[in-house]
Amino acid sequence: MSASTSYRSLATYLAIAATMFQFGLGQAFAVEHGEEIRARKTQEINKGRVGIISGSVTGTYIQIASDLANVLDKGNELRIIAMLGKGSVQNIEDILYLKGVDIGIVQSDVLTHLVRTRKHPNITRRIHYITKLYNEEFHLLAGKNIKSIDDLAGKKVNFGKSGSGTEMTAKILFDSVGISVTGTNYDQKVALEKMAKGELGAAVYVVGKPASVFTKEAENIGQYAHFIPLNYTPKLLQVYIPTKLDHSDYPKLIPAGQTVRTVAVGAILAVYNWPAGHARYDKVKRFVDAFIDNIAEFKKQPRHKKWKEVDLSVEVPGWDRYAPATARLRTSGVLSSTKSLSAEEARLEKLFEGYLRSQNLENIGAQQKKELFQGFLNYMEQQN
Repeated sequence: MSASTSYRSLATYLAIAATMFQFGLGQAFAVEHGEEIRARKTQEINKGRVGIISGSVTGTYIQIASDLANVLDKGNELRIIAMLGKGSVQNIEDILYLKGVDIGIVQSDVLTHLVRTRKHPNITRRIHYITKLYNEEFHLLAGKNIKSIDDLAGKKVNFGKSGSGTEMTAKILFDSVGISVTGTNYDQKVALEKMAKGELGAAVYVVGKPASVFTKEAENIGQYAHFIPLNYTPKLLQVYIPTKLDHSDYPKLIPAGQTVRTVAVGAILAVYNWPAGHARYDKVKRFVDAFIDNIAEFKKQPRHKKWKEVDLSVEVPGWDRYAPATARLRTSGVLSSTKSLSAEEARLEKLFEGYLRSQNLENIGAQQKKELFQGFLNYMEQQN
């Protein structure tokens, strides 16, 4: 090999090496630069993210969470991520421990249940509420051969998924009315299929009316099942609010002019009690302020009709309100507002006090008494 050939080979090698070196530096720069962009974009897009755990795809919770996401969306300043949930008990655990979950929709009786089980230490300090949303009705759908709740004694009744709010309330309710049944834990659609085959006596679903799982299949359901009324007992009314289902709720399942006596439990917008100064406290506070300021928007079409029941001034017994919510409601004058009774309501209030004495319910809480009185007014209106 000549000297000139050796020089040319060496030059070629050095040129290739230099190109590879430059390519390597370029790659390293691109990776580093890309990571910087990703980190900046991640911070930007998560700045206003608030996660809300709701309910099943057929329930009211997910529709409420969807409304929250649509009404309150402000791009990266405030973005609501609505997630499907597995019921009130699991939703509380998700608020406590699941990454990305700040808020959840749960039943108001879940906190009492968790305090009794002592599963989560200091639960009342860790979980607060923003507002009561609306009442969820107890739906008891039974086979055509079942004429009253008493006929369910000893039969299989579906309580919804294990750990769900429906299961929790069903256990409390059947205990309150003194009827022993065998609870099962199918999802609602499977429960309806088993009822159609005669394998279940009834199915319970605690959900804001009207429930899509019943309305969408109303004609088929009407062939083998119907809603049956509850028996009001003092023990039952110490926990739940009397209410009704009627033809306007389920026109294909309840004849015009007829009502079905039932009870309701409050749906709560629960929140983890983040301390002031925490990054997620600031996010949730932005959500709280926007939610309270825009409450009127939720009561307009095409939002779920349950929004019309929301009264931000309502206090929830056994729960502490989240401090930013209390502050905003006071600034807005909501908590100081009062409502006066009409002359007719005042007359009925006296009858109601007599009813409480006759049922040994005089010592129930103020908020529970207020809600029970509203149920009493509804009942008296039905009688008239």
